[in-house]
Parts: sequence; structure tokens; C-alpha cells
Amino acid sequence: MKIAILSCFHPYRGGISQFNASLYQELSRTHTVAAFNFKRQYPNFLFPGKTQFVTAEDEAVAIANTPLLDTANPFSYQQTARRIREWQPDLLLMRYWMSYFAPSQGWVARHVGPHCKVISIVDNVIPHEPHFFDKPLTRWYLKGNDAFVTLCEAVNQDLKDLYPTARTIVSPHPLYTHFGQRMDATQARQQLGIDPDKRTLLFFGLIRDYKGLDILLEALSQLDDRYQLIIAGEPYGSYDKYEKIIRERNLQSRIHTCLEYIPDGRVSPYFSAADVCVLPYRSATQSGISSVSYHFEVPLITTDVGGLRETVADRNTGLVVPPGQPQAIAQAIERYFDDPNLRPQLVEGIRLEKERLSWSRFCENLINLYHTL
Repeated sequence: MKIAILSCFHPYRGGISQFNASLYQELSRTHTVAAFNFKRQYPNFLFPGKTQFVTAEDEAVAIANTPLLDTANPFSYQQTARRIREWQPDLLLMRYWMSYFAPSQGWVARHVGPHCKVISIVDNVIPHEPHFFDKPLTRWYLKGNDAFVTLCEAVNQDLKDLYPTARTIVSPHPLYTHFGQRMDATQARQQLGIDPDKRTLLFFGLIRDYKGLDILLEALSQLDDRYQLIIAGEPYGSYDKYEKIIRERNLQSRIHTCLEYIPDGRVSPYFSAADVCVLPYRSATQSGISSVSYHFEVPLITTDVGGLRETVADRNTGLVVPPGQPQAIAQAIERYFDDPNLRPQLVEGIRLEKERLSWSRFCENLINLYHTL
């Protein structure tokens, strides 16, 4: 079968691009696959980070691709659809995670030809930071597709609420395998320059308001000096409010920061140094960070938002607490470290998940969905 994937690939950085590279590689084992990339993903003024692109030190997988779609230029929509149509795929796959992409990808979906089925892998139906136009744009986009894959039940329900007749399946986020091996924890902590003997928490990934880093800082302030926190990720917006909490709660000596995007080749020391990864989110659907954490067999403490309960508590890979409550996070952290049997149980749960969440199974589910259309 011929499969076209229209989404972001190398040189764009980040979790969506990483996912697409792994998807391309797995599908290419048994199908003919072509990657069609964005020529421009976002105009710079809409992008809150430092850069949309990989750097020289980044070891992201460079998938061969054709850059075509300029999301801000409607004249490129026709060219993109025409090029995909000329390639004559049986299936067009797209990723959808915010309504900004609805006009460009929705137009392409409607013009790739009658013999090409269109399936979108939907990360979010409504963005974490919503706008009044999200629902009408997303509803229009969804109606240009034949079927959908969602990564958790919460997103699947959001999609059904907006488009009740949609054909959908839930297939959980597969685990990343390209971040290298876990290091010895003491060696990793020495490399990062942090105390090798303290109980070590990790907050990893882009720093955005909905991810609740301020809530985790308040939780840390309720814990004693045995605990330290690594913050590794690029702030999207001002970091000032976090600095204020750190200063007012006198946490400076217990927090170690790397406030920049962490390239793939530098991910291992952070997770290897961590005893537990904390996701104190105010809102979420699912989290790609959980997949990275599972790769390194690091249990999670997360809030009960979106699909995180079904991917953590229901799979026995971590602890889940109510959102927006620093005390609940602090109590879960203490429980995690004080119960000697808990961490081994959660690591065993992660190992079972690593067997279940393979890329081959995800792609098998996707292809089975195609054959029902």
C-alpha cells in the first residue's frame, strides 16, 4: 500500500516530529511511504519558543521528505494537494493538535482525490490554551477526514462530542526508543552536577502555564531538604513567576535548571538521574513525556487530567493525584519514597507497558482501521 504522511518532519524539532519519524520508519517496513513536510509550520511571530528547528547537536532522525505546505500561504495548499495526488497514495495520514492547522490541512484533505482515504492522528481536539474559534475550525477539519486515531479515551470523547458520527479508534502513544540507554544514576547526577544522594524529582519538557510547574514548586516547598528538583525544558513565555516562587520559598539550593530545549542526545542523563518524573498538569490530553519516562523506566506522579489516569494509574506505572493541589503532590512524593515496595511495583508496570506500546502494534491498529473504510 502507498501511504503519504503530511505533517512536520526533520528539520522541525519536538515530540510531533519525533513521533512522525518513528511512524514513518515502522510503516516503511511493509508499505511504500512518502513524507510531505511543512515548508513553514508557523509564522515566527506565532511561535513562542526560540526556534522551530533542530540544532547542530540534535540527533533527531532525519527522514527524507518533501517540504510543501506553508500553513500561512493558501496558495501552497493547492500545490500540496496536487503533489500528493500525483503520487497516488491509497492513504493520507495527518497529525492534528491545534486549530491553527485546520484551514491548511483541512483543504488538502478535501483535494487529494476520491481514491485516497484520509486518517488523522489526533493529539488534541481542543488546545490546552483554547480560543473561541477552535471548535468551528476543528469541526470543519474533522469533516474532511474518513477516520481518526486518538491516543487516549479522553481525546476520543472530545472528538465524538464535536463530531458524533466520526469513525475512531483509540491506540495509545507508542514508546520512543531513540533516546539511548539509561545511565547509572550516580554517574548521571555527577554529569549534571547535582547531589548524588538526594531524592531527585524531574520536571521535563516545554514550560507552559497549563503544565503546572508553579504547582510543583509549591509542593517542593512543603518537602524537606532531602528532596531536589531538576527542571529541564524551554520556557514558552516568561519564567519570572517561577523564579519568584523559587526565591520566596528559598528553594534555590534544591533546584537545578536547564532552561532550553533538550536535544535527543542529551535526554538520557536527566531521566537517568531522576527517581521519579512529575507531571503536575492543570490540563492535558495525554503526554509524550510519559512515553520518554517509560523508555527509561522512571515512574510518574501525575495529576488526574485528560487521559493521564488511564495511561498511569490504570496501568500501574505511577501515582495520580487531584489537579491544582500542591499538598496532594507533596504527599504522593513522600509516599513514593517512603514505601520501599512501591517503586519496584511501578517499574514492573512500566516494563509490561513497554511490551504493549510498540510501534508495530500502533501501525497494525492504524492499518486495520484503514481496511474498514
